[in-house]
Amino acid sequence: MNAIWLEKPETARRIMQRISRVFKWSIAEGFRLDNPAENLTQVLPKQNDIQIHMRALPYNQTAECIESIYKSGAFLSSKLALEFLILTACRSGELSNAQWAHIHPEDGTTLDQAERAFWVRPASMMKSNREHTIPLSKRCMKILRTAKAELSSDTDLIFPSRRGKPISNMTLLKLVKSIGYDIHVHGFRTTFKVWCQEQTNISREISEMALAHSIKDKSEAAYARSEQLEKRSKLMEKWSSYILLQKSQVVASLEQQKNYHSPINSVLK
Repeated sequence: MNAIWLEKPETARRIMQRISRVFKWSIAEGFRLDNPAENLTQVLPKQNDIQIHMRALPYNQTAECIESIYKSGAFLSSKLALEFLILTACRSGELSNAQWAHIHPEDGTTLDQAERAFWVRPASMMKSNREHTIPLSKRCMKILRTAKAELSSDTDLIFPSRRGKPISNMTLLKLVKSIGYDIHVHGFRTTFKVWCQEQTNISREISEMALAHSIKDKSEAAYARSEQLEKRSKLMEKWSSYILLQKSQVVASLEQQKNYHSPINSVLK
């Protein structure tokens, strides 16, 4: 257990959680009196000293990646979900449990009529155990409308799997790998963060709020009582616009290559 606990900490934590659930069930059914998994962390090495780096994509390659996603043969829900994840810089677990009930169009209008909407994630979905709101860009609104029109499901899930279940992180990771990107889905949050640092003059406080990060510095946290929705709304729209601009340049480049007639090719003909 020591090896996987240090080498693959996230996987190890998830395995321990599942083992713990089995023991809890056993206690409830009268098969055991204790849960040994609860005490394992006391004898295992601390993971706090291990810095985990998720492989991320350079932000100037994001549009090309999204273009490749839509050219793949993946299920439409997976394509829409992955672009939505990139545009909102959310965690995959938050995305997989995203429900229509969490989408709040501005001024009480319907999704089809609203120019703006907010994705309000309940505390139960969040790593910080606090409700968090993401202002949705115009492109995100289009994704939601497409999902509403094209994806059929008996559940309230926005991006259901083929079986109508929550879409898994492994499904999204498999899609990313299948189009040739050796990165982690969680790394798109890093992509967004680096873009904020290098391409905007937005404050660290706003970018951290956009990522739903808890502010550890007590002095800084004391001033971070507002969700700064207007500033974050502009930030998310700017992020979306940056990707769309890059995407148009990618498409134009591909068209130029397609229509280019090399003199060498002419000679060979």
